[in-house]
Amino acid sequence: MRDHGQMHARCEGSPPTRGGNITDVPVHPHRRVTSFRNRHAALSAAQQRTWDQRWPDVGMQVRDPDGRPIGRLDTAAWFGRTAPLVLEIGCGAGISTAAMAIEEPDVDVIAAEVYRRGLGQLLSAIDREGIDNIRLICGDGVEVLEHLLPSDTLTGVRVFFPDPWPKARHHKRRLLQPVNVALIADRLRPGGILHAATDHADYAVQIGEVGDAEPRLQRVPINDDGLPISGAVPISLRRPTTKFEEKGLRAGSTINEFVWRRV
Repeated sequence: MRDHGQMHARCEGSPPTRGGNITDVPVHPHRRVTSFRNRHAALSAAQQRTWDQRWPDVGMQVRDPDGRPIGRLDTAAWFGRTAPLVLEIGCGAGISTAAMAIEEPDVDVIAAEVYRRGLGQLLSAIDREGIDNIRLICGDGVEVLEHLLPSDTLTGVRVFFPDPWPKARHHKRRLLQPVNVALIADRLRPGGILHAATDHADYAVQIGEVGDAEPRLQRVPINDDGLPISGAVPISLRRPTTKFEEKGLRAGSTINEFVWRRV
């Protein structure tokens, strides 16, 4: 199950990059194996109208019109304030993103997604609910980490139900690999949180092993309600249950939740 796996069209054809201040950084010299699939679907007419009206203020693409990754992001300028910053990688339709942002108005959230349809749905929720602490990036979340955010920037990183790529020959495409978890750890502030969830048993084993092996991360024990058993965490761990998750639970899936703290 992957709630954002239902989202489709890639971000090609989106309006040019706008929002925030950026500076040039070198392009990564090696082609990276991506963790997402190519899918295609259009925005509805209502979503397109909302996109045209709101995207210039709250959205940007991870690459410029020439295909180069953009540079460091001035999040204080983009959000208009300095606040704890969370990156959600693969936000899908943004059901969890919107609900958690509403519950934490003092936390700023960057939602990264490669599928324009998902961003369109989240953008509609932002407009409908008057949410002002979410910004959207159309593009690969790993590129966001690599090129837009410096070390010790994030209070939290959320990765909910990433594509499990179940076939063994595709495991190299899984997002939560050692190199990417190390990158996440570098971008987290000391005390910052990596919060991941999956319903795929094999991927859960890999996620647990990779997270525990990263020397800058320390596992945070949580109870059945997803709350830390001891000690405080700087962001909420209360993740809403989406309809896709409910469908998986009815089918007998087990949800594996992981929380690590940057030491």
